[in-house]
Parts: sequence; structure tokens; C-alpha cells
Amino acid sequence: MRNLGLIEVSVCVIWILHGINDQQSSLAAFRCGLQYLGNMAAGNRDSRNRIWKCTFPDFFLTCLNHLDGKVITYGAMLFFTCLDVEKVIELQQVKNLPVAQSVVSTYRKLPESEWLFLTITDHFLKCPELVEDIYAKLSNQERITLLDVILAKISERDPVNSEETLIPLKLVEFLASCFKETCKDVLKLASGTSTDDEESLIVIRLLDVLCEMTCNAKHLEWLQNCPLLLETVIDILQLAHFAGKQNKNVFTASHSVSKMEEVSHPAVGFKAHLIRLIANLCYEHKDNQEKVFHLDGIPLILDNCSIDDNNPFLNQWAVYAIRNLTKQNEKNQEVIAKMERQGLADYSVLKSMGLQVEERDGKLLLKSLKK
Repeated sequence: MRNLGLIEVSVCVIWILHGINDQQSSLAAFRCGLQYLGNMAAGNRDSRNRIWKCTFPDFFLTCLNHLDGKVITYGAMLFFTCLDVEKVIELQQVKNLPVAQSVVSTYRKLPESEWLFLTITDHFLKCPELVEDIYAKLSNQERITLLDVILAKISERDPVNSEETLIPLKLVEFLASCFKETCKDVLKLASGTSTDDEESLIVIRLLDVLCEMTCNAKHLEWLQNCPLLLETVIDILQLAHFAGKQNKNVFTASHSVSKMEEVSHPAVGFKAHLIRLIANLCYEHKDNQEKVFHLDGIPLILDNCSIDDNNPFLNQWAVYAIRNLTKQNEKNQEVIAKMERQGLADYSVLKSMGLQVEERDGKLLLKSLKK
């Protein structure tokens, strides 16, 4: 059947069915036609290429933007089946970008669509240039959706296929640059006028993505050496911490939530994630330890070593950050020791970290508490 020229004829017939005004019968036939094309495309590269030639881009745009959920599903299945490296490159052409954009925008409306999810994760994310082009054209809500998909992809834990969950370093670079450029937008939440500012939500999601990326050795190595990333993270932590002390807002430490209550505003965990990122960026990285020292990041982190209902696990990430900052770094150890001696660092906080200050030969040393 594939060699009888039926693909081209079938596409023409399906287009005609789409244009018939008798909605009930034509819609059912249109769905069947899409399933038929999907079956023809499965397992046969030549058929996929012929279907693509007959349908791209208008046919796919029609399916992806259709009002009927089944048409969207069958169209997404066909689109995913036909895609390959060459066709993803073709999507980068300016005239074809609306198709890729429609995949993301439609997935935002139908997050249960596995075909749309797989199209983004298995094809789009492997082409950083396409992601950059799409991102520039997406609405704020659609950008959040795309970042959610990226987060879901890099959060997969599959030791057998670990390389499959990696995204290209060029995409890591792009996401880091987006965070550096827009991170101060999150401070809008301190005004209290809006808890769902979309630009702020994008920054929060970008931070989530960067934190998750540090779980992978290759991504971590690149991020540790990313120009100005660590400086930006410390700067926004300082600004958020200061904003929280100026007046009561989402960045203010809270100790009043009962066990039965839940904190639900979008900035929950933001400062904890900033410290998590600092901790990971300084993991066995001497230069970044020094950067934090010169940026006065150590007192800032110590000032955040408290229980905060707005930032679950804040204390634990601060402990981990101090560990990474002081490991084989006497200068950073001495900073903390002097702060404790001067009363600038709470001994109980250091104790909760498993640390104590000792004086030896006229020098203050930071040591682990003996158990």
C-alpha cells in the first residue's frame, strides 16, 4: 500500500474531510484518516518522508490547533513519528517556527498529552538553537510550560540511559543566561501586589532547572565555570534577603505556620534553592570558594541558617554550603571562626552544623564536632 501512491491521495482526501461542514461524520472520518497516516508512518522512513512532504507545515498546524482533543492527539502522534534530525532543523526556519511554537502552546492546554511531551523532550531539547528561537516567541505562560518540561526531563533518574536525560551544554548555557538576565524580576513578589507575576515565576522555574542540572556531573562542571553565574546568585540572594528584612513579604523568614498549614505562594523555597545552587557551584571548586569569600557570601549564608517555613530545608542547604566553602579552605574557615569569636555567628547555629571553633597557636580554627 505504501508504494501505490496512496499516501498522497489519502492526504488530499483527509484535507477534504476537514473542510466538510457536516461536523459529526466528517470529524470522525478526519480522525480515522490521521490514524491511518500514523500507521503508514510507523516503521517506514520513506513513508514518513512522503507524509511530511505532503503535510508540512499547514496540515500539522491545523491538527495542533484543532478544537477536538482526539484530532490533536492523533496529529501529535503523526508529527512525533515523522520527526527526525533533518526535520527538526527544518523547523528552525522562520516560516516553520509557528509549528514548533504550537507544540508548546498546545501542550500547555493539554499537559496530559504524551506525544507532545515526547516531541519536546526527544526532539526539541536536542536542538538548542530551536529551543532558543521558540523561547523568544513564547508567552510567559508558555515559557513556564517549556521550563516545566525541561525540569521533568532532567529530573529523570535512569542509570542505564543516563546519557539520554542529558540536554546539550549549549542549552544549559542558554538557560543560565536567561536566569542571569532576568533574575531580579523575582523581587516584584516583595511588593505583595501580586503573587503570580509571570516574569517572577519564570525566574523561579529557571532556578529550579539550574539546581536540578547540578545533579549531573557534566552540567555541574559547566555551571561551575559559567561566567558571572555564581556572582549573580549571591547578588539575588542578598537582595531577596534584604527585601525580606525591610518589611513582611514572601522573602521574610516565617516561623508561624503550623504543621497543619501549608505555605503555597510561588516564592516558597526560593532562598533555599539559591543557597543550594551556591553550595553545588562551590563543590570541590577552589575558585568559587574564593569568589564567595570576596563577595561576603559566607556571612550572608550564615544569616540564613534558621528554620524558615517559607524555605523548607534552608538550614540543611546552608550547612552543605558551609561544608563546601570550608573544605580544604583555611581562609573561609577562619572567616567563620572570627565571626563566632566576635559574636557575629551564633554558636548554636555552628553547633547545628556540626562545627565548633577552636583556638590553636593563636589561630582560630573551625573543626567538626566530635561525636
